[in-house]
Amino acid sequence: MIKIGILGAAGRMGQMIGREIFSGHYEGAEIGAAVDHMGSWALGKDFKEILGLGSSNIHVTSDKNAAFATCDVLIDFTLPEATVEHTALAHQHGRGLVIGTTGLTEVEDAAITAAAAKAPVLQAANMSVGVNVLISLVQQVAAILDTDYDIEIFEAHHRHKVDAPSGTALALGKAAAAGRKIDLDTAMVPARFGQVGARPVGAIGMSVFRGGDVIGDHTVSFAGQGERIEVTHKASDRALFARGAIRAALWLYGQQPGRYTMADVLGIK
Repeated sequence: MIKIGILGAAGRMGQMIGREIFSGHYEGAEIGAAVDHMGSWALGKDFKEILGLGSSNIHVTSDKNAAFATCDVLIDFTLPEATVEHTALAHQHGRGLVIGTTGLTEVEDAAITAAAAKAPVLQAANMSVGVNVLISLVQQVAAILDTDYDIEIFEAHHRHKVDAPSGTALALGKAAAAGRKIDLDTAMVPARFGQVGARPVGAIGMSVFRGGDVIGDHTVSFAGQGERIEVTHKASDRALFARGAIRAALWLYGQQPGRYTMADVLGIK
C-alpha cells in the first residue's frame, strides 16, 4: 500500500482528498497521516469521524516531521509559507510531495526547485486533468496562430478567492506565451480601465471575475479578423481537484528526484 499524507487535512481540499481515499476507489492507496497546523480545531480528532465516515486509526496531528518520515508521498494544499516548510521536509526525508497550493511566489518556486534535488516534487497550478489538457491545447494553438490573432484570457472564481489572476489563468498565459516564444511578463495586460489606447500587437490580455460560488471557469480566446477561437474549461465539482492530486501522488511514488508537473502524469508534451 502507498501511504499518502495529507497536509492541511482539516481544510476544504484536505477533507476532500480524505473522502476520496477513504472511498476505496484508489487501489493500493491509504492515508498514512493527516496533518494540520498548530492550533487547528481538528488536532487529536479521528480524521474519518471528521468526514462523517465512521472511525479509523488516523488522528489529525501537527507533527509534520513524523508524517514525512512515515508516508510515501504527501499532498500539500495549504499556504505558501507552509509550502516552504514542506519542501524542506521533503528534501530532508526524500519523500514525494504533490503541491496544489496556489499564490506561490519566486520564494516558494525556488524552495520547490531546491527540494527536487533530493525528492520527487510535483507542483501544479491546477490539479484538474481537464485544465492540464487545456493548457497543452493553448500552447499548441498559440504556436500555430500568429499575432494577427489576439489572445485574451478570462477567469472566474468565487467571492472568497484572494489571489488574482488565478494560478490557472497565469499557467494558461505562460502556455500561450511559450507557444508564441515570448515572455508573459512583458506581453501580459492584466487589467484595462479608462483611456488605455489601442491593444498592443502580441499582447496577452487577462480579465478576472469574482463572485458567488463559482468553482472555477477559464476561457482562452484567439480573436482574428472575421473569426474567434475559444477554448473553455468549467469546473462543477471541487472533488475533481482532489482526484487529480491523488492521481498525481500515485504516479509520483517511485519516481526519481526531480521537478514534475501534471503534464508528466498525463503524458502531455
